[in-house]
Amino acid sequence: MELGEELLRLGSADNFRDLTGPGLRTADGRALRPGLVYRSSELALSEEDAATVAGLGVTAILDLRHAEEIDAHPDVEVAGATWEHHEIPGIPMERVAALETPELADALMLDVYRGFVRHPGARAAFAAVLERVASADAPLVFHCTAGKDRTGWASLLMLSVCGVPLDAIRADYLLSNARSRSTRDKYLGLVREHLGEDKVEVYERVMVVDDRYLDAGLDVLAADYGSLEAYVDEGLRLDRATLDALRARLVS
Repeated sequence: MELGEELLRLGSADNFRDLTGPGLRTADGRALRPGLVYRSSELALSEEDAATVAGLGVTAILDLRHAEEIDAHPDVEVAGATWEHHEIPGIPMERVAALETPELADALMLDVYRGFVRHPGARAAFAAVLERVASADAPLVFHCTAGKDRTGWASLLMLSVCGVPLDAIRADYLLSNARSRSTRDKYLGLVREHLGEDKVEVYERVMVVDDRYLDAGLDVLAADYGSLEAYVDEGLRLDRATLDALRARLVS
């Protein structure tokens, strides 16, 4: 599996990876099925990488970004795959542009993750993504811009429904920091050049995943719903048939 993961590394989408990643198992020890659902950063793919994704048999691409993000960096067409828009509120760029301190950047990211739970549009979109994955009959990709926040929360939901323990999901969530290092370093270099060294730490906070961000969402989930199961049931309004279909698709 580790070799397989390396073979899937895409130079033009560094956070592209199999949702069911190496080592992920359910709490009762069952393996997850690889090669069915992929998570990613934006698909600004090279011709070679687009061919690699097409070769995986991908027939649908679920784009979680805002229209403005899509207009600025549209996905490259992948042969055999249809593109679908499932917009999930992400990091508000007007607040990003106004960031002055690391503390403000942290506060922004904590709000983003709380919004995943409390924003009605976010709940509806996450529900639609899980329904789409549950009903798929061929491999698909879901992604946002960096493949870490909106994509990370959707991954947490799917893996949790499948019975993967939270500590394993957390480790997989944090893997985005290593996978996206080259892209992050590139953009932080631009921050350093154009905004100054003092802004590097500020903007790095919005370019990484962090336990604190994930816990902000989980804490609000617990406060509002009591448990992840109740959040999926009452917040996302996913029925048992959909959840059973998702498990049947992803759990061996």
